Amino acid sequence: MTPAVSAQPAAAAPVIRALAPADLSAALAAGWRDLTRAPLFGLFFAGVYVLGGWMLVWALTASGQVWWTIPITLGFPLLGPFIATGFYEISRRLARDEPLDWPGVLGVILRQKDRQVPSIAAVIVVFFLFWNFLAHMIFALFMGLQVMTNISSSFEAFLTPNGLAMIVVGTLVGAVFSALLFSLTVVALPMLLDREVDFVTAMLTSLAVVRRNPGVMLGWGMLIAVLLFAGMVPAFLGLLVVLPLLGHSSWHLYTRALA
Repeated sequence: MTPAVSAQPAAAAPVIRALAPADLSAALAAGWRDLTRAPLFGLFFAGVYVLGGWMLVWALTASGQVWWTIPITLGFPLLGPFIATGFYEISRRLARDEPLDWPGVLGVILRQKDRQVPSIAAVIVVFFLFWNFLAHMIFALFMGLQVMTNISSSFEAFLTPNGLAMIVVGTLVGAVFSALLFSLTVVALPMLLDREVDFVTAMLTSLAVVRRNPGVMLGWGMLIAVLLFAGMVPAFLGLLVVLPLLGHSSWHLYTRALA
């Protein structure tokens, strides 16, 4: 027998609601309640990312082990959707007063490999690889004719006109990529868990939500960036709280965005 999947049947055309800044506050408050009601689950899923961050730092600093950065760095966008699914499933169960147990939650996450989450994970990886390629191209364009220097120890190279121009262009291009990826996935990921839809429909719906609510979703994206940066500063330990908070809050924002 095929195990039951937690997803619910989707409507033919989801109704997109208009959001207000108050919806962000309400989603964050609901996300915090979920975090405090199921802290061990949040610590477990966030701990996977924190451990990955430590491994990445180790790979970058360990002598002769730089090649480790490739699989570890790729692991972040690959694991991200599945980790997020864990937070969504916890919030979904809490909202419906369903029991929280490790076999049930982990079973739902594992079953996503047979649904649409791997497809959207592949899209995220493609975005990541293409941005990595563009970042190297931007570096070569502005710094390729400079005298060979070790930029990891000679930070003054970034204060030259070419270095400053590279930072500005790289930041702008990165912002465009981040905004596009955010728009395609902010609603798509929880939607794939909650409804039986294909990943293309989920991404188009996510994009439609952002187009309907540009100001609110811009604020949400900026808040995510600020909280993630703050969480990474103290040796990634802040992510143990930030990731569950954002994950649970994203679920509640999704339920507010779609009727």
